[in-house]
Amino acid sequence: MNDSVWIVDDDQSIRWVLERALQRAGFGVRAFASARESLAALEREQPRALVCDIRMPGENGIELLAMMKERWPELPVIIMTAFSDLESAVSAFQGGAFEYLPKPFDVQGALDLIRRAVDEHTLAPGPDEQARGGLDMLGQAAAMQEVFRAIGRLSQSNVTVLVTGESGSGKELVARALHRHSQRAAHPFVALNTAAIPRDLLESELFGHERGSFTGAQQMRRGRFEQADGGTLFLDEIGDMPAELQTRLLRVLSDGQFYRVGGQQPIQSKARVIAATHQDLEDRVRQGLFREDLFHRLNVIRLRLPPLRERVEDIALLARHFMHKSALELGGDPKRLSRGALEAMQAFAWPGNVRQLENVCNWLTVMSPSQTVDAKDLPPELRESLAHVASPGPVSVSAPTGSDVAAFPDGPTDIRGGDIGAGGAWAELLEREVDAMLAAQGDLSREGGESDLMDRLCRQFESTVIRAALRHTRGRRIDAATRLGIGRNTITRKIQDLRLEPD
Repeated sequence: MNDSVWIVDDDQSIRWVLERALQRAGFGVRAFASARESLAALEREQPRALVCDIRMPGENGIELLAMMKERWPELPVIIMTAFSDLESAVSAFQGGAFEYLPKPFDVQGALDLIRRAVDEHTLAPGPDEQARGGLDMLGQAAAMQEVFRAIGRLSQSNVTVLVTGESGSGKELVARALHRHSQRAAHPFVALNTAAIPRDLLESELFGHERGSFTGAQQMRRGRFEQADGGTLFLDEIGDMPAELQTRLLRVLSDGQFYRVGGQQPIQSKARVIAATHQDLEDRVRQGLFREDLFHRLNVIRLRLPPLRERVEDIALLARHFMHKSALELGGDPKRLSRGALEAMQAFAWPGNVRQLENVCNWLTVMSPSQTVDAKDLPPELRESLAHVASPGPVSVSAPTGSDVAAFPDGPTDIRGGDIGAGGAWAELLEREVDAMLAAQGDLSREGGESDLMDRLCRQFESTVIRAALRHTRGRRIDAATRLGIGRNTITRKIQDLRLEPD
């Protein structure tokens, strides 16, 4: 899937106008003279949105729409129509068109409509995602790709794994993925949160007990190690395990044997242990709260799961998945996030990580008044937190230095509240600089010279803005493109054109 918009119209002039307007707006564009040409291309790739005329030789726009909705139901189709075709366009709209665009159209209005279609498609759940209701984990961030690679390598091994990460970051999902993709997948996956079981019952939960071994033990009970035999035992919050049980766990990990509570016969365990914690186990070892030998036994392979604030580019992907999942559970249509709502969610710190994001998406599915969720519809805790950290006054930012921005004056530039038009200090500085550069040119008409001033200034401006965005997002291009309001392909192309690639 790429970021382009496709135009299907047998009128070459319409194709030309839309193609140039979309290119100036930063979109990739492909144009086709017939529905048949576009259908052939769709077998190889799909755009983010398709704009199609209603009346064309061969298959018309209505027929193309019907074929599109059958094979690519999530792809937004905008139908172009003359006024006399309005009734047909309304029928097409009812049949699944995203919107119709009456001819003659205002170019800016057409761009706004196409941009809205692209935005909503970007935030809508894709068919692959819908089909995979039981997917393990989602993530495009580099840190998550490292986790996925580690899962692939470790799934074919029996080695003990220690998963670390903040609460709510998805540590159990990692354990389940390791189990599901291993040769143990046909055997049980058993999870136990050691912090959730009372101290005096935890030993019995882990190892089981014999009948009559303590008051209330009216029958023999198999513990989690026996239940997970041949499969995987996931021990969450291992850092909270009592000291006496740490000793027993170390014995099981060392020789694979244990005794039920009150039992006399050793039991062999063939369960693979995956442990997880949100705590600093090295620190707990230093404090004498966790056995050092058990730590080294568990810490054969350590897998760190990044918090959500370190994978901002995954928020849109996760949010639309959770919105779709919540809608399925409640029996409704998935709600969509507006760009403003998504930007607000990406700016939030998410102390509860992915679990908190899922809870927010469930809340929105129930409480949001419309199908498209705006920033004002977000839960109060998100709005209040973002309002609290927002800077109410002027922000001083040092102008970037370097050859690409040498034309801009050194020193602080004043901007207010994020509104470029509100604090004209930077624009006044730029105007004075341009005045000086124009004065230095002399009389070009008399000297027969040519100026590249506009091109140089535009390149310097784009270099400054993109570099600032990349610094802000720590080099994450997708996040930078989202914050600047441009496409992923656009920022990649500009980084190459402006030679902003790191050496």
